[in-house]
Amino acid sequence: MTIRVLIADDEALLRMAFGTILEAQPDMTSVGEAADGAEAVRLAGQLRPDVVLMDVRMPGTDGIEATRRITRLSPSSRVLILTTFDLDDYAFAALGAGASGFLLKNTRPEELLTAIRHVAAGDAVVSARITRRLLEDFRPHLPGGSSDTETAHRERLSRLSTREVDVLTQVGCGLSNAEIAAALYLAETTVKSHLGRILHKLGLRDRIQAVVFAYESRLVQPA
Repeated sequence: MTIRVLIADDEALLRMAFGTILEAQPDMTSVGEAADGAEAVRLAGQLRPDVVLMDVRMPGTDGIEATRRITRLSPSSRVLILTTFDLDDYAFAALGAGASGFLLKNTRPEELLTAIRHVAAGDAVVSARITRRLLEDFRPHLPGGSSDTETAHRERLSRLSTREVDVLTQVGCGLSNAEIAAALYLAETTVKSHLGRILHKLGLRDRIQAVVFAYESRLVQPA
């Protein structure tokens, strides 16, 4: 399967560089380029890419708002945030808006390509453990967090079985599938199955969104 990628960045040279890297891969193709967030939203609606490479800081509609609109408009499209700083709070706000992960713009080409493949497959490119640390530091910048949001999330939690709640709690604590399996005395494949059902029942996109949900519902408390 060829992974269809939309590139959104206000720097033309970077768009060209990313496009060149993608087109050199047998399993990827660049389906379009956007110079700002509004154009990214429009093209995502038209082209339905598998992955959107999204610069977080662009003129007009920024990457955060564009991410929010794209994930609503084209739920099958995954957004991979590109940022200059690894502790950029705008990038973490974008995770809460529906992005599946983030990368530094100066990341090596092979790391970028691996990240795109992971995101296209439905995985997050930021480990749950790192996500937990970042959420603890930058929770005030994430959307939601109000009592109404917490109540709504608690109602959604009632859709899960007791074991699924256990697994979601461990995911929110930053454990990998293997670590969860050891902690709950389950097979790793069983944990993966539970996580898939959790995402489906809660309408979440990936592991990062599960971590965000666990925090916003207060299932997991920052240390």
